Amino acid sequence: MRLIIYVLIVIPFVQVAYAEAVRGSLFLSTPLTTRATASGTFIGRAEGGLFAERPVHTPAFAQDIPRHLRGSDIDLIRDLIQEAESRRDGYDAVQHGARIKPEKPPTEMTLAEIFAWIDATPNQPHAIGRYQFIPKTLRRVVDKIGAKPSQNFTPALQDELADVLLVEAGLNRFRAGALDRTGFMNNLAKIWAGLPNSSGKSHYDGYAGNKASVTWARFDAVMTRISPQL
Repeated sequence: MRLIIYVLIVIPFVQVAYAEAVRGSLFLSTPLTTRATASGTFIGRAEGGLFAERPVHTPAFAQDIPRHLRGSDIDLIRDLIQEAESRRDGYDAVQHGARIKPEKPPTEMTLAEIFAWIDATPNQPHAIGRYQFIPKTLRRVVDKIGAKPSQNFTPALQDELADVLLVEAGLNRFRAGALDRTGFMNNLAKIWAGLPNSSGKSHYDGYAGNKASVTWARFDAVMTRISPQL
């Protein structure tokens, strides 16, 4: 009888002590992924962590709407962006830091498949295609032109999506002479980290490893061919 009473008294104290020990131990019930994201290697992927992508830029002229841009000037700018962002793989480029690549070349994927890959592979960069769209920008420009999830990420679609960004950087104003060459170039550098701004460095220099991959002299030489009077 005394033994039963002793057990009944001691067990509650043991339970409380065990609970306190577990609360601060390796067996903490918080999921491992949550803990790593909060304070580990993958901290703040969108805020400057190891796998951070450059911040989403604020469009200079967001109200402008592209109308299937054409012209030799557009081709020159597009080619320069590829030189700076996706020199080797062009439309099928995937950011080199992505540990888990898509199963198919980007041009053979639908938009739905691309977004599924992004959602299924967190904690890595996802810049994709000739223009190295990051997820937030890609979703925004897809919505802006009304592209359907079933559409393939073809070169033509990638160009159309990039046109949104060119116009937001002030292309129409640049063409009309209302925005000077340096101003337009600096706006482009805010969108594509591989392009330098007038300081000669990437607008995102040092942010998650970003740096300009073409010189200001090279950038300016191309833009001078487009608009020598500005």
